Amino acid sequence: MAIHYYFTVFPMEAMIASELEPEQFGSYMATGQKKKGSAEQLVFVEITKEFGDDFDWEYARKKCVSHHDGRKKNSVYLSVYRVLENIPVDALGSLYLTTMDGRTLKLEKGDYAHPAEWKGFALYKELCPVYPLVVSVNNPEKFAEYMTSPLSKVTVPAMVFADLKVVMPEDIKDSGNLGDEYDKNLDHLKACIDSLQDGKGKITKIVDRSYAGKFSYQIIETGIYIAARGGIVLYAMPSREELKKIDYDWGRSANIF
Repeated sequence: MAIHYYFTVFPMEAMIASELEPEQFGSYMATGQKKKGSAEQLVFVEITKEFGDDFDWEYARKKCVSHHDGRKKNSVYLSVYRVLENIPVDALGSLYLTTMDGRTLKLEKGDYAHPAEWKGFALYKELCPVYPLVVSVNNPEKFAEYMTSPLSKVTVPAMVFADLKVVMPEDIKDSGNLGDEYDKNLDHLKACIDSLQDGKGKITKIVDRSYAGKFSYQIIETGIYIAARGGIVLYAMPSREELKKIDYDWGRSANIF
């Protein structure tokens, strides 16, 4: 059987070989083989080719083989540390969003595009390799350049992040279906945004340092960006209307409907 390579972005950075197709892999990783016990969301990217010598592809081919009774091999871990920085952009395939009940939505890889509407700032959830929630006056491309530049005092070699819908206290009633993400600390969020607009030239401001375990698909704005070796790509998030046509059940599972 064919081997698939998956780069898991969230909640854990890893490179995994598997005989499972993406939808099967998402379900297995989110809910477990026996569909019992704990469940969690999963964001992962299919890797389209073997490359370089940062990962032991030969080990994967030897270990990622079907069981004697014909069952597919679910997973063979190749790395759980510093994975993203060793993946070139041209090896990135489609990205998948899996809900806690194991439903998976496919997002196609696309060229970077500036947000259709720009407020002068954005709220970003960093997904890999670090996890804070930040506001920035930079658009996604400039934000990625700033965060991955070796000239910056605080930098990462590569990153995955999503831009989020922003709710301010004055328009909370018209925010739509965003769950309870903004039920707390709205004043703090507003203060962080104000600090970027006070004329002192600050570029980014951390809103929440302990945001690692909290990420809701329903508040993704434009999509998920990956800035890696070779550039930046965008996995655009479908609109509510598009989701109704693409996968209504996934949308309900993700609390979008």
